[in-house]
Amino acid sequence: MNVVVTGAGTGIGAAVTAALRARGEQVLACGRRPGPLQEVAERTGALPLAVDVATPEGADAAVATAVEAFGALDGLVLNAGIVRAGTVGTLSVQDWEETLRINLTAPFLLVRAALEHLVRAGGSVVTVGSVAGLRASPAYAAYGASKAGLHMLTRNLAVDLGPRGVRVNCVAPGWVRTEMGDAEMAEFGEPLGLDLDQSYARVTAAVPQRRAATPGEVAGVIAWLLTPAASYVHGAVVPVDGGTSVVDAGSLAFLPAD
Repeated sequence: MNVVVTGAGTGIGAAVTAALRARGEQVLACGRRPGPLQEVAERTGALPLAVDVATPEGADAAVATAVEAFGALDGLVLNAGIVRAGTVGTLSVQDWEETLRINLTAPFLLVRAALEHLVRAGGSVVTVGSVAGLRASPAYAAYGASKAGLHMLTRNLAVDLGPRGVRVNCVAPGWVRTEMGDAEMAEFGEPLGLDLDQSYARVTAAVPQRRAATPGEVAGVIAWLLTPAASYVHGAVVPVDGGTSVVDAGSLAFLPAD
């Protein structure tokens, strides 16, 4: 396959890039920061491209670069995302708009730019949503809305593109030990005197598996969804969350003390 991976400089995107390259796929690793992308490229052999895919010009450039370099494009992994915490009362309009632009508009723009190539190749798209798009979280108004929107965009794309031979699916991770996750844990844990490990333990205390995921665990599901082994998986939003989304919030008081 010839795949564009966004948000490829760190975390899940870097892990997906490594997984795809390990099985011989051609990967265009996209992101906004040249430094991390270059490190990933040197480690994996992916082709790096520093670009803002949340603009029409950036999305078009990513697709054009991949097609020119690889000769075809038959896969997208739409992973780029940001978190701007806050309630409707505390979020700035700028943070709201930036969250939607990067988390929701960028996938729309990339699929639009790549559409005819994907149809020609009978390709596959995997978006990266979040458990925050499945269940509401405190002070996550923009992030949760953007990820819920991405889940529904995935389903709409599946309905529209399935008849044209393109599969579209989504993974919805819970907590993952990434650069972005670490930053959130540092902000959460510092007032409580918790280090990163203690912070992750605190926020996953009600997760059935009692831990956060590694980037590789999420990347493995994404890589599988791109393959013929997942040929009849279409329009799915697959939680990769250690069971987070199956927990009944009203039952948490009955959890045994660990």
